[in-house]
Formats: sequence, C-alpha cells, structure tokens
Amino acid sequence: MADMKLLKDILYKTPILDTIGNTNLAVSAIHFDSRKISKESLFVAISGTVADGHQFIEQAIEKGARSIICEHLPENRHEKVTYIQVKDSHLAMGIIASNFYDNPSEKLKLVAITGTNGKTTTSTLLHQLFTNLGYKAGLLSTVNIKIGRDILPATHTTPDPISLNAHLRKMVDAGCHYCFMEASSHGIEQRRTAGLKFEGAVFTNISRDHLDYHKTFDDYILAKKRLFDELPSSAFALVNADDRHGKTMVHHTKGKVYTFGLRTDTDFKAKILEHQFNGMLLNLGKHELWTKLIGTFNAYNLAAVYAVGVLLKQDELQIVTAISSLNPVEGRFQYFQSPDGITTIVDYAHTPDALQNVLETIQKIRGGNETLFTIVGCGGDRDKGKRPEMAKIATEHSDQVIFTSDNPRTEDPETIIKEMEAGVEMHLSKKYLSITNRKEAIKTATRMARKGDIILIAGKGHEKYQEINGERFPFDDMQIAREFLTPTAN
Repeated sequence: MADMKLLKDILYKTPILDTIGNTNLAVSAIHFDSRKISKESLFVAISGTVADGHQFIEQAIEKGARSIICEHLPENRHEKVTYIQVKDSHLAMGIIASNFYDNPSEKLKLVAITGTNGKTTTSTLLHQLFTNLGYKAGLLSTVNIKIGRDILPATHTTPDPISLNAHLRKMVDAGCHYCFMEASSHGIEQRRTAGLKFEGAVFTNISRDHLDYHKTFDDYILAKKRLFDELPSSAFALVNADDRHGKTMVHHTKGKVYTFGLRTDTDFKAKILEHQFNGMLLNLGKHELWTKLIGTFNAYNLAAVYAVGVLLKQDELQIVTAISSLNPVEGRFQYFQSPDGITTIVDYAHTPDALQNVLETIQKIRGGNETLFTIVGCGGDRDKGKRPEMAKIATEHSDQVIFTSDNPRTEDPETIIKEMEAGVEMHLSKKYLSITNRKEAIKTATRMARKGDIILIAGKGHEKYQEINGERFPFDDMQIAREFLTPTAN
C-alpha cells in the first residue's frame, strides 16, 4: 500500500484543463469505482463501456472523496472538494496512479508484449527465463501475476492502472529487477499503460480478434501500435518481421527497432531443424538447442524470448542454456498421451489464425495414418465474424470435428454453433458433429479415438471454468479429457 500523498504531487505531468479548489490535500487512495471510496480517497470519473463514472461523483463525495478527476465539471460543486478537469480521465488515471505509487516502472526494467497470439506464452517464458538466470522478476499475464515465485490470480490481461502500479510497487519492494507484462489492445486503448516507463516492447503478430470491441481491423492495429508510438528513445521496439503489420507497428516509434522471425532476414532468426510431439530442435542465432515447446508459433515465441534476453544484455550462451529448460505454458499446446496411446492436446486457440497454427503444427508432426479429432467452439458476446472462419479452418485441417460450447456467456450456445456451421464448405459437411455440451463433446471424441489418434481441444486452454449466463462453472478441458482417457485404478 502506498503512503498518503498530496494531490498536487500526484498530479505531476497530468495534462489539466481546469482546477477548482485546493490541491494541497492529502490523498489516501485512488479509485474509479465509487463503491470502493473511503475517507480522503481520490475519485476518477471515467466513461466506461457500461457506465459513466461522472454519474457517481456525488456518491463518491458522500463516501468521503475530497478530490475528483473528471472530464466534465459537475454543475453542483462542494466547497470542500477539489475538482480537476482533464481531457482524458483514462490517461490522467494512469499518470496519477504511477505518481501515487512512486513511479515503480522507473525502478525496474519493464517489457510489454502485445499481439493477437503469443502474448501469454512469451511473457511467461521471459519470466521463467530471467528467473532461471538468477534474477527476481515480475509477471503480469492473462493466466496469473507473479512477484518472484509468488503467484496471484489475474482478472484482466492488462489490469487497470491503479492495480497495475500497485503490483509493480510490490515487485519493486520485493526486489524484482525485471517485469514482463502482456499489453492487450483493450488495455492500450483504455490508457491502462499510460504513465509507465518501458524498457522495451514486443510485437508478436496480428490477426482477427476483438472486433466486437474495436469495430474495424484498422482500429485494432492502431490500438496495438500506440504502445510503440509512445516508447521513449531509450527503449527497444522488437517486432515479428514475418508479420506484414510488423513495419506498421514501428512506423512512428522513437524506440530502437529490432526484428525477429523464421522466414525473412532478421536481427534474431530462428529455424526449426526437427519437430516431434515431445519438443523441437531449434537454431537460434548461432546456437542449436532442444526445447520442450512445440510448433512454429512457439519457434516465434522463443525467437522473441531469445531476442529480449540479448537486448536486456544477458549472456547469449546462458540464455540458450536457460531456454532449453523452459517448460510449456499451461493451456498452450499442452498435451498428454493416454495408456491407450491417444494423444490429447489442449490449446487456448480462440482466433482463426491461432487455430490454423495449431492444426498446421499437428499436421507437420503426425505420421499420417491416425485420425485427428478437433473439438472447438466460439465465445458468446464476442466477435461473431470469426465463428464461420473457425469452423472452416477446423474442418479443412482435421479428419473429424466436433463443434461445441465454449463460454457462451449470455448467448444461446446452439445459435453460436449454427453460426459456426455456416462456414463449413459443402463437401466437408460430413466431417463434423455438433454437441452443445462441452463435456459430452470431449467424451464423444475420447470414445471415437483409437490407439495413435490425436484429439485437439481448442479455445479455452488454461481456463478452469465455463461461463454461462453470467455464471462461472468449474470446467477444465485437460482434467476432463484425462478422466475419460485414463482408466481408474482397480
């Protein structure tokens, strides 16, 4: 917890339009949720996707707020309350939160990873790598938050600026030298990374996702690009040169640009020499190494990890040695083989591009005589346009497909499946079944599979729940597959 601060001090570098009242006020905490306000709190009124915080200014004052950040000054103002008018409350909240927690991002080396796919894997592997190299490091990811080896649950890919700076402060206090964080397009767009000082940023790739939020693909690209636009000249900007949007990302950056990839001539190049289900032989820079990770997408992730290690001035040989002992990230091409010789793979692939990457990887490794079953669904209340695309890719690259429920949220799961089915080519229509109940879908695949066959369960990965009508029910793809494929001991 940060100590009490003066309002005038935490407003440092915040673009202000107007100030009404005394800024020589003590601030005990910052909140944008009026329900959390306590005595001497600062309330930030932000326009959210669901509600406008300006409607709750009065409520915040009643609960003890003595200073308000807002874009529109209220008509009825309290004499003992200070009002700070800003153009962008999201931006102001990021800067103020950094100041309130004594700018923790300046006291460690913070690296952000953005892109449609690979954010979680790359940031988690970097945390593993630097831990293996003997450093205390922090991690802010979709799966969890780590302070050294201590694990906290994550709620958002990129937390709000107050939580984010509070976590970074804890990392600094715990002696962390580095922090690796995912930066989602939502998080960047909503200015959750405002006020942070980055040592570097990484772009993995971009493909269709979150168009329910960004509306157009160009908006989605520009949201991610903003991370690079705002880098200081002291930072590195590392991009995947094999992705055609890599150059766009760094078009206006002040950071020093570096590239990684598998196909083009890059600063940090990776090459797959051998591919098996238990790992792959890679060439990274001038070094050859064996990794337990699988897939072309993981070769890209490891190339990025290697590059960041070098750019953060670590010894190349030590980096390569440490990479060879990295463990796969939970729910990312996580696999096991049953006693009957059936291979099950659980992967978070929930975008068309990610699903195609996983299926193409399996095709490269498989022998050819086995049957590949794919179980896949699409989330409710999200981009509907990708549903037929996901179904088309699944049926084109698998022998048998089962369409099922993912996280339907407030939508009817059967409607989602019908929208998926619309993407299946007529000549492939005999390849799929639709089973709404996800557990039944997994059970069906395990009953149909024979020795040597492969089952891919896509879309939910590390998630331990299924969200139906606003309620989360326990659900773990890997655990359920194991139960059906591993006979209980007598």
